[in-house]
Amino acid sequence: MKREKKKFTSRWGFVLSAVGSAVGMANVWGFPAKMGQNGGGAFLVAYLIFIGLFSVVGLSAEYAVGRRAHTGTLGAYEMAWATRKKELGTAGGVLGWLPLAGSMCIAIGYAAIVAYVLKAFASSISGSLMTVDTATWFEGFSTTDYSVLPFHAIVVVGTLLTLLLGARSIEKTNKVMMPVFFIIFVILAVRVSLLPGAAEGYRYMFSFRWAELLDPMVWVWAMGQAFFSLSITGSGMIVYGAYLDKEMDVATLAKQTALFDTIAALVAALVIIPACFAYGLDVGSGPSLLFVTLPRILQDIPLGQLFAIILYIAMVFAGVSSLQNMFEAVGESLQHRFPKLSRKLVLAILCVVCLGIGVNMEPIFKWGPWMDIVSIYIIPIGATLGAVSWFWIMRREDLMDEVGHGAKKAPGRVWYNVGRFVYVPCAVLLCCIALFKKVAF
Repeated sequence: MKREKKKFTSRWGFVLSAVGSAVGMANVWGFPAKMGQNGGGAFLVAYLIFIGLFSVVGLSAEYAVGRRAHTGTLGAYEMAWATRKKELGTAGGVLGWLPLAGSMCIAIGYAAIVAYVLKAFASSISGSLMTVDTATWFEGFSTTDYSVLPFHAIVVVGTLLTLLLGARSIEKTNKVMMPVFFIIFVILAVRVSLLPGAAEGYRYMFSFRWAELLDPMVWVWAMGQAFFSLSITGSGMIVYGAYLDKEMDVATLAKQTALFDTIAALVAALVIIPACFAYGLDVGSGPSLLFVTLPRILQDIPLGQLFAIILYIAMVFAGVSSLQNMFEAVGESLQHRFPKLSRKLVLAILCVVCLGIGVNMEPIFKWGPWMDIVSIYIIPIGATLGAVSWFWIMRREDLMDEVGHGAKKAPGRVWYNVGRFVYVPCAVLLCCIALFKKVAF
């Protein structure tokens, strides 16, 4: 494959693609749910602190490592470890399989839930969603095997088709999907603001007691949400970094990615939390929030069907853009390790694997445990392996040289030390808490 086909053509296209990877279920129901369960404004303060830290240090490092390696997960770990000692490159390449497997596992579970969203979109188009008892409707297909199989196939095949041309097709689709996502959620947020009782939701979101910040679990949940929201898993964002030109400033791109990702999370919260307060509903109800709570609200408001349609369009876009990154991380690494495989063949293999395993998770009670395993074990471990590899294994000179390319003011010793002595301990702490306390982020 020619290298030029794998590059993003513009800074804006890259940012939208990276934001598309980050924006997804973690923003639309994960962020509002965690905020609702952990003190509202106190959680927001802690979350913003971690977003700032992880984007400036962790995300920019993943972009830089990918660009220096000119490839994704497997090659990046091999390169990083080989800078310390050439013989260690093989060990690094083997280690990279774990976070890469994490990307595939996330994609398998994620595709199943996006299929549910597509099912809800179809029901909103037909109008049936506006007349059913939403709890009965959701239970009817969420507890039945293979109930959304056609939608599941459309999600997986459709997403993989957008990857045929690599970075360029990812960029083109996200230039459409992400602006539409933001516009739709702004429209929904304006509509929700008109609901009686919505003001209570705003007060909960933006006010807090200082004592709440003394609760360590508020910080733990905020840290986990920040890792998950920015897609810092030791895998996914590396492959997007591999498609960057040398003249692009990775630190600035990381900040821009974090900015738009945070805006997406806040806009989603401005829809979900005030709506739940207006209707006296549980903001932390998980998947049923999208399929029971919100449809019930939409049934009661003027033009509810129209707002249901645009809500689920936005959700489909958010899901597909995240799936693109997960599949691309796996597909690119497989091509790098097995260069004789064509992109079409690799994507076909991913399609068979994802559908073959994923259709068995269509009942929601199967999807939940699968994603818990991924979020409790694989994501934190992958994030930790990446953090340690970049800041403790990779030679400092190589990392700093790559981060400095294209920067008007290159990050210096402070940036590196923050990565080593603050960011890495955060990743290790998150991993230990997840493993020993079994906290699912």
